[in-house]
Amino acid sequence: MQRFDGDGPVYYRFEQWLDTPSFTHAVFTRNGGTSRAPWATLNVGGTVGDDPHAVQENLRLVYAALELDGERACTVWQVHSADAVIADERPPGRRWLARADGLVTNRPGVPLTMRFADCVPILFYDPVHEAVGIAHAGWRGTVLKTAVSTLRTMQAAYGTAPADVQAAIGPSIGPDHYQVGPEVVEAVQQSFQTTDGLIRHAADGSTYLDLWEANRRLLDEAGVRKIEVAGLCTASNTAEFFSHRAERGKTGRFCAIIALKDGQHDNPL
Repeated sequence: MQRFDGDGPVYYRFEQWLDTPSFTHAVFTRNGGTSRAPWATLNVGGTVGDDPHAVQENLRLVYAALELDGERACTVWQVHSADAVIADERPPGRRWLARADGLVTNRPGVPLTMRFADCVPILFYDPVHEAVGIAHAGWRGTVLKTAVSTLRTMQAAYGTAPADVQAAIGPSIGPDHYQVGPEVVEAVQQSFQTTDGLIRHAADGSTYLDLWEANRRLLDEAGVRKIEVAGLCTASNTAEFFSHRAERGKTGRFCAIIALKDGQHDNPL
Protein backbone atom coordinates (compact mmCIF):
# COMPACT_ATOMS: atom_id res chain seq x y z
CA MET A 1 0.00 0.00 0.00
CA GLN A 2 1.04 3.60 -0.46
CA ARG A 3 0.71 6.09 2.38
CA PHE A 4 -0.70 9.59 1.81
CA ASP A 5 0.15 12.17 4.45
CA GLY A 6 -0.93 15.71 3.58
CA ASP A 7 -2.53 18.50 5.57
CA GLY A 8 -5.58 16.45 6.50
CA PRO A 9 -6.36 12.83 7.35
CA VAL A 10 -3.64 10.25 6.75
CA TYR A 11 -4.65 7.29 4.59
CA TYR A 12 -3.38 4.38 2.53
CA ARG A 13 -4.22 3.22 -0.99
CA PHE A 14 -3.60 -0.14 -2.60
CA GLU A 15 -0.81 -0.29 -5.16
CA GLN A 16 -2.93 -2.01 -7.81
CA TRP A 17 -5.40 0.88 -7.87
CA LEU A 18 -3.14 3.92 -7.70
CA ASP A 19 -3.68 4.72 -11.37
CA THR A 20 -7.30 3.60 -11.77
CA PRO A 21 -9.29 6.63 -12.98
CA SER A 22 -12.83 5.24 -12.66
CA PHE A 23 -13.02 4.99 -8.87
CA THR A 24 -11.38 6.16 -5.67
CA HIS A 25 -10.64 4.38 -2.43
CA ALA A 26 -8.74 4.72 0.82
CA VAL A 27 -8.12 3.03 4.14
CA PHE A 28 -7.79 5.84 6.63
CA THR A 29 -5.51 5.73 9.65
CA ARG A 30 -6.39 7.11 13.07
CA ASN A 31 -4.47 10.34 12.38
CA GLY A 32 -5.61 13.73 11.16
CA GLY A 33 -8.90 14.14 13.01
CA THR A 34 -10.45 16.02 15.91
CA SER A 35 -11.27 13.40 18.58
CA ARG A 36 -9.56 13.33 21.96
CA ALA A 37 -7.98 10.32 23.65
CA PRO A 38 -8.69 7.44 23.75
CA TRP A 39 -10.31 8.02 20.36
CA ALA A 40 -7.53 10.26 19.12
CA THR A 41 -7.87 11.49 16.53
CA LEU A 42 -9.69 10.35 13.40
CA ASN A 43 -12.37 8.18 15.01
CA VAL A 44 -15.41 7.53 12.80
CA GLY A 45 -17.15 5.12 15.17
CA GLY A 46 -20.36 6.57 16.53
CA THR A 47 -21.00 3.92 19.19
CA VAL A 48 -17.69 3.85 21.07
CA GLY A 49 -18.24 6.77 23.47
CA ASP A 50 -16.68 9.59 21.46
CA ASP A 51 -18.18 13.08 21.13
CA PRO A 52 -20.74 12.84 18.27
CA HIS A 53 -19.70 16.26 16.98
CA ALA A 54 -16.09 15.09 16.69
CA VAL A 55 -17.20 11.96 14.83
CA GLN A 56 -19.23 14.00 12.36
CA GLU A 57 -16.31 16.36 11.77
CA ASN A 58 -14.00 13.42 11.23
CA LEU A 59 -16.40 11.98 8.66
CA ARG A 60 -16.52 15.33 6.90
CA LEU A 61 -12.73 15.35 6.77
CA VAL A 62 -12.40 11.87 5.26
CA TYR A 63 -14.94 12.51 2.51
CA ALA A 64 -13.36 15.88 1.74
CA ALA A 65 -9.94 14.22 1.47
CA LEU A 66 -11.28 12.01 -1.34
CA GLU A 67 -13.44 14.78 -2.86
CA LEU A 68 -16.59 12.77 -2.20
CA ASP A 69 -20.07 13.87 -1.15
CA GLY A 70 -20.54 12.54 2.36
CA GLU A 71 -24.29 13.17 2.14
CA ARG A 72 -24.50 10.35 -0.44
CA ALA A 73 -22.35 7.91 1.53
CA CYS A 74 -23.86 4.53 2.38
CA THR A 75 -22.96 2.28 5.28
CA VAL A 76 -24.41 -0.58 7.32
CA TRP A 77 -24.79 -1.54 10.95
CA GLN A 78 -22.01 -4.11 11.13
CA VAL A 79 -23.06 -7.28 12.94
CA HIS A 80 -20.42 -9.92 12.02
CA SER A 81 -22.75 -11.58 9.52
CA ALA A 82 -22.45 -12.86 5.96
CA ASP A 83 -25.18 -10.54 4.68
CA ALA A 84 -24.39 -8.09 1.86
CA VAL A 85 -26.71 -5.42 0.47
CA ILE A 86 -26.96 -3.25 -2.63
CA ALA A 87 -26.45 0.49 -2.10
CA ASP A 88 -28.18 2.72 -4.64
CA GLU A 89 -28.56 5.75 -2.42
CA ARG A 90 -28.73 6.71 1.24
CA PRO A 91 -32.26 6.31 2.65
CA PRO A 92 -33.78 9.61 3.81
CA GLY A 93 -33.45 10.11 7.54
CA ARG A 94 -31.32 7.01 8.14
CA ARG A 95 -27.64 6.59 8.94
CA TRP A 96 -27.34 3.00 7.67
CA LEU A 97 -28.99 0.76 5.09
CA ALA A 98 -29.35 -2.51 6.99
CA ARG A 99 -27.71 -4.85 9.48
CA ALA A 100 -25.07 -6.38 7.24
CA ASP A 101 -21.34 -6.69 6.61
CA GLY A 102 -21.09 -6.25 2.86
CA LEU A 103 -22.00 -3.38 0.53
CA VAL A 104 -21.98 -3.16 -3.26
CA THR A 105 -22.90 -0.47 -5.78
CA ASN A 106 -22.63 0.52 -9.43
CA ARG A 107 -23.76 4.09 -8.82
CA PRO A 108 -21.11 6.78 -9.43
CA GLY A 109 -20.64 9.20 -6.56
CA VAL A 110 -22.07 6.86 -3.90
CA PRO A 111 -19.31 6.14 -1.37
CA LEU A 112 -19.38 2.81 0.46
CA THR A 113 -18.00 3.16 3.99
CA MET A 114 -17.22 0.70 6.78
CA ARG A 115 -15.51 0.93 10.15
CA PHE A 116 -12.70 -1.22 11.56
CA ALA A 117 -10.47 -1.75 14.58
CA ASP A 118 -8.85 -5.17 13.90
CA CYS A 119 -11.38 -6.83 11.56
CA VAL A 120 -10.49 -7.15 7.89
CA PRO A 121 -11.52 -4.55 5.29
CA ILE A 122 -12.03 -6.27 1.92
CA LEU A 123 -12.48 -4.09 -1.15
CA PHE A 124 -13.73 -5.18 -4.58
CA TYR A 125 -13.64 -3.63 -8.05
CA ASP A 126 -15.23 -5.03 -11.20
CA PRO A 127 -13.69 -3.08 -14.13
CA VAL A 128 -15.94 -4.77 -16.70
CA HIS A 129 -19.29 -3.78 -15.21
CA GLU A 130 -17.97 -0.76 -13.25
CA ALA A 131 -19.10 -1.92 -9.83
CA VAL A 132 -17.44 -1.81 -6.41
CA GLY A 133 -17.92 -3.47 -3.06
CA ILE A 134 -16.63 -3.57 0.48
CA ALA A 135 -16.85 -6.15 3.26
CA HIS A 136 -16.08 -6.36 6.99
CA ALA A 137 -14.76 -9.69 8.28
CA GLY A 138 -13.61 -10.63 11.76
CA TRP A 139 -13.28 -14.30 12.64
CA ARG A 140 -17.04 -14.78 12.53
CA GLY A 141 -17.38 -13.05 9.17
CA THR A 142 -14.44 -15.03 7.87
CA VAL A 143 -15.84 -18.44 8.76
CA LEU A 144 -19.24 -17.32 7.45
CA LYS A 145 -17.46 -16.33 4.20
CA THR A 146 -18.61 -12.72 4.10
CA ALA A 147 -16.09 -11.98 1.34
CA VAL A 148 -17.70 -14.60 -0.88
CA SER A 149 -21.19 -13.40 -0.02
CA THR A 150 -20.27 -9.87 -1.08
CA LEU A 151 -18.78 -11.18 -4.32
CA ARG A 152 -21.93 -13.23 -5.01
CA THR A 153 -24.06 -10.15 -4.43
CA MET A 154 -22.05 -8.32 -7.10
CA GLN A 155 -22.55 -11.29 -9.42
CA ALA A 156 -26.31 -11.33 -8.90
CA ALA A 157 -26.76 -7.56 -9.15
CA TYR A 158 -24.35 -6.65 -11.92
CA GLY A 159 -23.30 -9.82 -13.71
CA THR A 160 -19.83 -9.64 -12.18
CA ALA A 161 -17.51 -12.50 -13.11
CA PRO A 162 -15.11 -13.41 -10.26
CA ALA A 163 -12.19 -13.74 -12.69
CA ASP A 164 -12.63 -10.07 -13.62
CA VAL A 165 -12.66 -8.84 -10.04
CA GLN A 166 -9.75 -7.07 -8.42
CA ALA A 167 -9.79 -7.48 -4.63
CA ALA A 168 -7.79 -6.05 -1.76
CA ILE A 169 -7.39 -7.11 1.87
CA GLY A 170 -6.66 -4.15 4.10
CA PRO A 171 -4.97 -3.43 7.43
CA SER A 172 -6.25 -5.64 10.25
CA ILE A 173 -4.93 -7.70 13.12
CA GLY A 174 -2.06 -9.85 11.88
CA PRO A 175 -1.40 -13.57 12.29
CA ASP A 176 1.24 -13.02 14.97
CA HIS A 177 -1.16 -11.12 17.24
CA TYR A 178 -4.59 -12.67 16.76
CA GLN A 179 -4.71 -15.24 19.52
CA VAL A 180 -7.95 -17.27 19.50
CA GLY A 181 -9.60 -19.96 21.56
CA PRO A 182 -10.65 -23.54 20.76
CA GLU A 183 -14.13 -22.46 19.63
CA VAL A 184 -12.58 -20.37 16.86
CA VAL A 185 -10.23 -23.18 15.84
CA GLU A 186 -13.24 -25.50 15.57
CA ALA A 187 -15.20 -22.93 13.55
CA VAL A 188 -12.29 -22.56 11.14
CA GLN A 189 -12.05 -26.34 10.76
CA GLN A 190 -15.74 -26.62 9.98
CA SER A 191 -15.74 -23.71 7.52
CA PHE A 192 -12.52 -24.52 5.63
CA GLN A 193 -12.36 -28.28 6.24
CA THR A 194 -8.79 -27.72 7.42
CA THR A 195 -6.75 -25.45 9.67
CA ASP A 196 -3.52 -25.86 7.71
CA GLY A 197 -1.97 -22.49 6.97
CA LEU A 198 -4.74 -20.76 8.91
CA ILE A 199 -4.14 -21.70 12.54
CA ARG A 200 -0.67 -21.53 14.12
CA HIS A 201 0.03 -23.42 17.33
CA ALA A 202 2.61 -21.68 19.51
CA ALA A 203 5.05 -23.50 21.79
CA ASP A 204 3.08 -22.45 24.88
CA GLY A 205 -0.09 -24.09 23.52
CA SER A 206 -1.79 -20.87 22.40
CA THR A 207 -3.31 -20.63 18.93
CA TYR A 208 -3.32 -17.82 16.37
CA LEU A 209 -5.59 -17.21 13.36
CA ASP A 210 -4.36 -15.75 10.06
CA LEU A 211 -7.29 -13.65 8.87
CA TRP A 212 -5.31 -12.40 5.87
CA GLU A 213 -4.65 -15.86 4.47
CA ALA A 214 -8.14 -17.09 5.31
CA ASN A 215 -9.83 -14.33 3.34
CA ARG A 216 -7.29 -14.51 0.52
CA ARG A 217 -8.02 -18.23 0.25
CA LEU A 218 -11.77 -17.63 0.18
CA LEU A 219 -11.43 -15.16 -2.66
CA ASP A 220 -9.04 -17.38 -4.58
CA GLU A 221 -11.34 -20.39 -4.27
CA ALA A 222 -14.25 -18.22 -5.45
CA GLY A 223 -12.35 -17.45 -8.66
CA VAL A 224 -10.77 -14.07 -7.94
CA ARG A 225 -7.33 -13.97 -9.51
CA LYS A 226 -6.04 -10.52 -8.56
CA ILE A 227 -5.80 -10.10 -4.78
CA GLU A 228 -3.59 -7.56 -3.00
CA VAL A 229 -2.90 -8.11 0.70
CA ALA A 230 -1.79 -5.05 2.65
CA GLY A 231 0.05 -7.01 5.32
CA LEU A 232 -0.36 -4.16 7.83
CA CYS A 233 -1.15 -5.26 11.37
CA THR A 234 -3.39 -2.98 13.42
CA ALA A 235 -2.47 -4.55 16.77
CA SER A 236 1.24 -3.93 16.30
CA ASN A 237 0.79 -0.44 14.87
CA THR A 238 -1.52 1.47 17.19
CA ALA A 239 0.26 4.71 16.30
CA GLU A 240 -1.49 4.48 12.92
CA PHE A 241 -4.56 2.31 13.47
CA PHE A 242 -7.15 1.68 16.14
CA SER A 243 -6.95 -1.85 17.56
CA HIS A 244 -9.71 -3.27 19.72
CA ARG A 245 -7.48 -6.13 20.85
CA ALA A 246 -4.29 -4.17 21.57
CA GLU A 247 -6.12 -1.28 23.25
CA ARG A 248 -8.41 -3.58 25.27
CA GLY A 249 -11.66 -2.32 23.79
CA LYS A 250 -11.23 1.37 24.66
CA THR A 251 -10.48 2.80 21.25
CA GLY A 252 -12.00 4.24 18.09
CA ARG A 253 -12.70 2.99 14.58
CA PHE A 254 -10.91 3.82 11.36
CA CYS A 255 -12.70 3.60 8.04
CA ALA A 256 -12.29 2.22 4.56
CA ILE A 257 -14.08 3.89 1.66
CA ILE A 258 -14.57 2.95 -1.99
CA ALA A 259 -16.59 4.86 -4.59
CA LEU A 260 -17.04 5.06 -8.33
CA LYS A 261 -16.22 8.54 -9.53
CA ASP A 262 -18.88 10.82 -10.96
CA GLY A 263 -18.47 11.28 -14.68
CA GLN A 264 -18.13 7.56 -15.36
CA HIS A 265 -20.94 5.82 -17.22
CA ASP A 266 -23.95 5.06 -15.06
CA ASN A 267 -25.25 1.51 -15.26
CA PRO A 268 -28.68 1.59 -13.62
CA LEU A 269 -30.32 -1.52 -12.30
